[in-house]
Amino acid sequence: MRLSIVLPAKNEAAGLARTLPGLRQRYPGAEIIVVDDGSADHTAQIAAEQGVRVLSSPYSMGNGAAIKRGARAAGGEILVFMDADGQHDPSNIESLLDKLAEGYDMVVGARDGSGQANFHRGFANGLYNRLASWMTGHKVADLTSGFRAVRADKFREFLHLLPNGFSYPTTSTMAFFRSAYPVAYVPISVARRVGNGSHIRLLRDGVRFLLIIFKIATLYSPLKLFVPVSAGFFCVGLLYYGWTFITMGRFTNMSTLLFSASVIVFLIGLVSEQITSLTYTKAGQD
Repeated sequence: MRLSIVLPAKNEAAGLARTLPGLRQRYPGAEIIVVDDGSADHTAQIAAEQGVRVLSSPYSMGNGAAIKRGARAAGGEILVFMDADGQHDPSNIESLLDKLAEGYDMVVGARDGSGQANFHRGFANGLYNRLASWMTGHKVADLTSGFRAVRADKFREFLHLLPNGFSYPTTSTMAFFRSAYPVAYVPISVARRVGNGSHIRLLRDGVRFLLIIFKIATLYSPLKLFVPVSAGFFCVGLLYYGWTFITMGRFTNMSTLLFSASVIVFLIGLVSEQITSLTYTKAGQD
């Protein structure tokens, strides 16, 4: 099967200078695509000098947008996505491909503890993994890793679901689980990134954390999120009603509000479940 390796890059000239020679040496027959996401440095020039295919954007559209553009342009039956900042070792691609050959549709490189940029990122990723494992019923070793090998036809089914921002790994992984496409994890070590620091910042990362928590739930099974919340409102309303009945002998407006919120949240969950089902039905037909 023909292999295409896609590297989204934004101001990663230094990282590409280290990564691309190793890639070309190990996989001389592979199609290597660098998607330049509106870089202000010499990213496109460095890539072109290495003889790889370069897709340049006139302005930054986001990491997910670069992934989508690269996936559409790639001609290989197998796609490998990896970072352009020098963190991912090209020698690990072989282990991903070997696992893919066992019958999996997506294989993800699971980073060890040294692969987390800092404590708060590592803590957040650990919570992502536990939540995703609970939602899917499968062990999710690294939900947010950008180093993965996938079957191109399966991956393209979900391009319309992928965000333009940084959470494409989360979305694609949960989409594969939801559609019963087998996913596997292979442990990898990652190096310190080359060049600029991380594009993610603490405050923005905190907002992303909350959004991804909800996205994980709504992408896979909304009822697993909405039913506990609905039950929580109902239990609080019931307890509050018991307390007001004992102390005041009446049913208060607050109890009514809590019971109403419980019903509304549950109904929203049912509607979300139907929308999710329709979304994946559409993906399977595309």
